[in-house]
Amino acid sequence: MTDSDSGSDLRAAAEGHLRALAGDGARLRDDQWTAIRALVAEKRRALVVQRTGWGKSAVYFVATALLRADGAGPTVIVSPLLALMRNQVDAAVRAGIHARTINSANLEDWEQIHAEIREGAVDVLLVSPERLNNPGFRDNVLPRLTGTAGLIVIDEAHCISDWGHDFRPDYRRIKTLLDTLPAGIPVLATTATANSRVTLDVAEQMSTGESDVLVLRGSLDRDSLRLAVVSLPTAAMRLAWLAANLRGGALAGSGIIYTLTVAAAYETAAFLREQGIEVTAYSGKDDQAQRLAAEEDLLANRVKALVATSALGMGFDKPDLGFVVHLGAPQSPVAYYQQIGRAGRGVERADVVLLPGREDRDIWAYFASLAFPPERQVRATLQSLAEAGRPLSTAALETHVDLSRGRLESMLKVLDVDGAVTRTTGGWAATGMPWAYDGERYERVARERSREQQAMLAYQATDGCRMEFLRRELDDPEAGPCGRCDNCTGRPWQSEVPQDGAEAARQRLLRPGVTVEPRKMWPTGMRDLGIDDASGKIPAARVAEPGRALGRLTDVGWGGTLRALFADGAPDEPVTAQLTDAMVQVLAAWDWARRPASVVTLPSRSRPVLVSSLGERIAAIGRLGYLGSLGYATPDGPGPRRHNSAQRLSTVWRALTVPPELHAAIAAAGDGPVLLVDDQIDTGWTMTVAAALLRDAGATAVLPLALAATTG
Repeated sequence: MTDSDSGSDLRAAAEGHLRALAGDGARLRDDQWTAIRALVAEKRRALVVQRTGWGKSAVYFVATALLRADGAGPTVIVSPLLALMRNQVDAAVRAGIHARTINSANLEDWEQIHAEIREGAVDVLLVSPERLNNPGFRDNVLPRLTGTAGLIVIDEAHCISDWGHDFRPDYRRIKTLLDTLPAGIPVLATTATANSRVTLDVAEQMSTGESDVLVLRGSLDRDSLRLAVVSLPTAAMRLAWLAANLRGGALAGSGIIYTLTVAAAYETAAFLREQGIEVTAYSGKDDQAQRLAAEEDLLANRVKALVATSALGMGFDKPDLGFVVHLGAPQSPVAYYQQIGRAGRGVERADVVLLPGREDRDIWAYFASLAFPPERQVRATLQSLAEAGRPLSTAALETHVDLSRGRLESMLKVLDVDGAVTRTTGGWAATGMPWAYDGERYERVARERSREQQAMLAYQATDGCRMEFLRRELDDPEAGPCGRCDNCTGRPWQSEVPQDGAEAARQRLLRPGVTVEPRKMWPTGMRDLGIDDASGKIPAARVAEPGRALGRLTDVGWGGTLRALFADGAPDEPVTAQLTDAMVQVLAAWDWARRPASVVTLPSRSRPVLVSSLGERIAAIGRLGYLGSLGYATPDGPGPRRHNSAQRLSTVWRALTVPPELHAAIAAAGDGPVLLVDDQIDTGWTMTVAAALLRDAGATAVLPLALAATTG
C-alpha cells in the first residue's frame, strides 16, 4: 500500500469518527485533517488557534479514536473548568469514547477511576491543571499515565503564557510535564484566544527542540455575531435598558449577561427578577451544585439568561445562545472576545452588546492590585518556609507574610512551578533551590495589561468595524470589516430608556443594607504571633451578632458613592444627610432580636470626624444613648492596613482598648445591645475584637454597623 493509500484510509476512518461525533453531514475541515494527520500519523506536536465553535474538540476526539484503535494508550486532556469537562465528557460519549474526569467535585469516584485507568478501560482522562500538582496524583498516578498515554491535550492553551488573558500559574507546569514525556507521544494544544505573541510563547514552551511545533491558525471571524456598544451615563439606566430589551424581545432567545463583580451579578439578577424576567445569578462563589443547576436551566431554556461573572466562560457550550451582554467592560479585548464566543455557534444571528460603566476602571485597578507580589514579600515567604524546617499550610504562612489568602496561594503556585517550593501532604516546603525574582517579566506583563485596558477603551470609542478591531487585537491576518456590527451597518441600538424603568432601577440600586456575617473562628497559628487566647472557636459570650453595612465598595448602586468617600486624599468630613438617611433605612429594615439601647463608635486615625459624627447622628435620631468611643492603646493605633486575617488580628488585638469612662458607661446603660459603628468593615477583625472587648465589659450583645463592606 502506498503512503497515499494509507493517508486516504486514515482520512476515511477519521471522517467516520467525526460523523459519529457530529452527525452524518459532518466533514473534516482542511486544518482539522492536517492536525489529526500530524498527531496520528506523524506523532507531532501541534498548536491549533481557531475561533470558538470551529471544532477543536473534534480534532482530539477523532485523533483519540484513531490512536486507541491502533493500540495506543489513553488521551490525557488538561482542561481548566468543570463546565468544560462536563461538555467534553458528553461529546466523548457521542463519539463512542469512554471519558472520565478527576476533579474536586467527584472525590468519591477517584479510586474507581484509577482502577479503570490501570485496566486500560479509559480512553480519555480529563484533569485540571491544579490536579497536576496534587501530591498523590502527581507522585502516584501521573508518571504511569503520561508514560503510557497515546495523546496529551492542553485545552485553552493561552493560559500557558504569561501573556495569556487568563493566565493560571498551574498551566506553567505543563512545560515540565511535556519535557518529561517519552518520545513519540503526540501533543495537541488548542485555544480560540491567542494573539501572535501568545501563540509564539505557547509554541516555544511546547517545543522539544528536535522538531518545530505545527501551528494551525485560522480566521477568528464569527459571521453570526452582531457587535454593538451602548453608552449610558448611569448604572440605573444600563439596568433599565437591559430590562426593556430583554422584556421587549430585542434580545432574542436566551443568553448570558456578564458582570465584572460577584456583587453586580447578584444585584442585577435581583432587579431583573423584580421586573418579571426569569434569570439566575452565577459566580465562582456558588457551590458546584448551584452552578450546575444554573447551567442546566439555561441549557433547557428555563431561564432567559444567566447573570454571570467570568466564572461562566471557557467551556460552557450552548449552540443556540442568542445574545451576550456585558454590564461593564472586561479589561482586555482578548478576554472580551473569549466571552462573546459563547454566543451564536448554532444560530444565524446573535447579538453582542457592551454597556460600559464609569466604574470599570476602578474594578480594573483592583484586579491589577492582585499582581505578583514585590520581591521582599516573596523572599519573606521563602525564608519562613526554610526556617520552619517542615511543611507549612497556607493559613500558617499568613502569620509570617502579609498577603491575602488568594494572592499568597497564587504566589506559592508560581514558586512551585519555578522550583523554589514544593507542595506536599503537609502544605508547602522550601526546596532550597536557587530562585531569582524576574522583575522584568512581571513589569512587562503589567505594561501589557495596561495596554490592553487602553485598547478596551479604544474599542468602545471606535467608529470603525468592531469585529475587525477585536480580530486585529488577536493578530488575525484576515481581519477586515464585518459588515454586521453597529458601526458597519450604521444602525446603533436605541439608547432611550423608559423613565419608569430607570426610576425602578435607581430605587433598586439605592436600596440600602447588606448583611455582614460575624467571625466565628480565630485564625490559625496566632500563638506564633504571641497571641495565646485566640485559638479555635470564638466563645459565644464574646462573639458579635450579624451586622449591617450600607453597601459594598463593589456594588453598582452605593459602590460609587462609597468609593469616592474612601478614596485616597478624600477629606475627613461629617457624615452627609444623604448617607445618614440611608443608614436610618438600614436600621429600620434590620430584623434584630432586640433593639439596640446604645451606640459606641470605633476610633479612627484616618476618618475620626466621619465615624464619630455617624455614631452621634444615629444615636440622636434613634434616641439611643451615645456612650463614646473605644480607644487605642498607643498613639499609632493598629498601624498600616494588613491584608490577611492573622496579620490584621495581630495588630488589632494589641491596639484596641475600652477606656474606663466607656466601661463605666456600659455598666450604667444596663441591659440592651450595643450598636457598634465604624466607617467600613474589611477583614472583619476590628469589629470582632471590638465586640469581644465590649462583651467583656458587660454588653449583652453587639450589633456591628458600617457605611461600607469590602466583602459580604
